[in-house]
Amino acid sequence: MQVTKQSIIGDVLDAAPATAQFFFAIGMHCLGCPSARGESIEEACMVHGTDADALVKQINDFLASEK
Repeated sequence: MQVTKQSIIGDVLDAAPATAQFFFAIGMHCLGCPSARGESIEEACMVHGTDADALVKQINDFLASEK
């Protein structure tokens, strides 16, 4: 799975639940709410004032290491 800024958070979590740790680490604690499940990573990062590119890199690095 390749994650991008346009990836929907719910889709990422469904495919790789262990990635929740990266969302929690930047303050996204509402991962179960309907809006979070339907938001893109980029949209959520804008709301939370975090760097979407950095988050995407962390998630993709983690997913690559899991193979």
